[in-house]
Amino acid sequence: MSEYYNPKRTNNIFNPNSSSPFKVSRSKLELFLECPRCFYLDRRLGIGRPPGFPFSLNSAVDALLKKEFDIHRAKNQKHPLIEKYGIDAVPINHKNLDLWRHNFTGVQYLHEPTNFLITGAIDDLWQNSKREYIVVDYKATSKNEKIEALDKAWQDSYKRQMEIYQWLLRKNEFKVSDTGYFVYCNGITDKKAFDARLEFDITLIPYEGDDKWVEGAITEAHKCLVRDEIPEAGDNCDYCAYVSAVREFD
Repeated sequence: MSEYYNPKRTNNIFNPNSSSPFKVSRSKLELFLECPRCFYLDRRLGIGRPPGFPFSLNSAVDALLKKEFDIHRAKNQKHPLIEKYGIDAVPINHKNLDLWRHNFTGVQYLHEPTNFLITGAIDDLWQNSKREYIVVDYKATSKNEKIEALDKAWQDSYKRQMEIYQWLLRKNEFKVSDTGYFVYCNGITDKKAFDARLEFDITLIPYEGDDKWVEGAITEAHKCLVRDEIPEAGDNCDYCAYVSAVREFD
């Protein structure tokens, strides 16, 4: 076994007999939607999936965008990208923004029917003239085509991510716009030379969220964890498909 990865852990494991709230992050709820078996193994049995490689460049873009938008936030003025797209919004200087951005806290809501403490860390928050909060998420990639829409099947998880954030804020009694925005940074690769600089095309993509599914997904995730049998794998789970293939040679 690799010295860097131990699949078994003892912390944050669901106990059906416990009365304490159980923390479920936005990403773990997404894991349940992708594969109930992997979710159960992770949250009930303490066996997590092998971690992927960290996206350090994406994290750097996120950090720099936050700093950039914070400059305009402090001045209570529109960012040039907001001006360019004619959006009725300014970055909001909410007292809890730093907390809501932090991965280990985020926006939180205790879903009493399941006793799940649902959490999600947002990238940014704007506000329009109607005093509605606008959820904003940063994305970074490098594609040959200009990115102007979320029209790929694998981007559905981005949409759900936005909707969970909207749901969390609404449950905290904030007035939230149905329209959120993705600040999409696309690395440019057709320059003559690198010159120690990576440049991006940046597009602002609106998305009309619908968070009606969130409540049901939380309920189903709870049903999954309270059972004593490991559930079936998700139809498109690469991890479970790999394990199943390996077992053919046991």
